[in-house]
Amino acid sequence: MSKIATPWGSAALVERLSVPQRVGDRRFATVVELLEVEGGARLVRLAYSTDGIVRRGPVTMRPRDLARLRVLVRKVPELANALGWDGEA
Repeated sequence: MSKIATPWGSAALVERLSVPQRVGDRRFATVVELLEVEGGARLVRLAYSTDGIVRRGPVTMRPRDLARLRVLVRKVPELANALGWDGEA
């Protein structure tokens, strides 16, 4: 397993999802990673990459932060819909 530095300490990469994207001639990917820190706590890291290299500093979120985001995103229904979080859960 890969080790990744986070504000919560070193974490192991559990799973990674990469979504290829394109704007005009620019190609990049959104990367979503499931990480696990010592003790078993899990984090979700979001970033984008170009040429396979993560750019602009990744954003790392704990599952409870994602739950809070899911509640808050209900106040902006178009964004919620775009994320597939349209109030179903």
